[in-house]
Amino acid sequence: MRILCIRHEADPTDDRITTWCAQNGVTADIRRPFQGDTLGEVTDNLAGVAVYGGTYNAYDAPLHPFLNEEYRMIDAAMAAGVPLLGLCQGAQMIAHHMGAFAGDPGHGQHEFGYYEVTPSEAGKDWLPEPMHFTQAHFHTFDTPAGATHLASSVLFKNQAFAVDDRVMAFQFHPEQTQTGFGRWMARGDEWGRYGKPGVQNKEEQARLMAEHDATQHDWFMGFLDRFYGRAL
Repeated sequence: MRILCIRHEADPTDDRITTWCAQNGVTADIRRPFQGDTLGEVTDNLAGVAVYGGTYNAYDAPLHPFLNEEYRMIDAAMAAGVPLLGLCQGAQMIAHHMGAFAGDPGHGQHEFGYYEVTPSEAGKDWLPEPMHFTQAHFHTFDTPAGATHLASSVLFKNQAFAVDDRVMAFQFHPEQTQTGFGRWMARGDEWGRYGKPGVQNKEEQARLMAEHDATQHDWFMGFLDRFYGRAL
């Protein structure tokens, strides 16, 4: 069995999804369409799809044609009932594909660091209580028609949605490890994040990471057991 991991950067593949795959005897089938990879078809051994975050706008397929290949797979996975997880950009792409707004909300706020996410009543089945998660974004999405709103934060009301428990979209990054977030911190000024409204400074990020990362890890690994594990 394999999890199709659609990535938008060339960073090392040391995230929690690939770790979960290794622990469960599943192939992490890593593809990078921005580098020319194709995504193939939905096959019998496809246990799930993960669309990762990145710096591309969900609505920019005319500017970045490789996104059309990703939208093709998003559509195919949804049609086949294959568990589909969207993370940050990936969540925005699923929302956009379903006809909802995805883009700059216009309020100027950013989340870069570790922010508390609070579940809705419907979201408590997946996230029983508020929890701090890794964040790195200033775009957002609306909850699509037919989807269930699952969570919010102080700065961004739409942090997660689900469609029939087969599609999950998270604005946050529970897949990111401390090592991975350290890489983001190192190039934070390159991204133009530090000093923006809402962005935590590096000292606060380091403190919150040390305080909350283990809980984030445990929650996400349990989520993956539930979300992808049923297809194994």
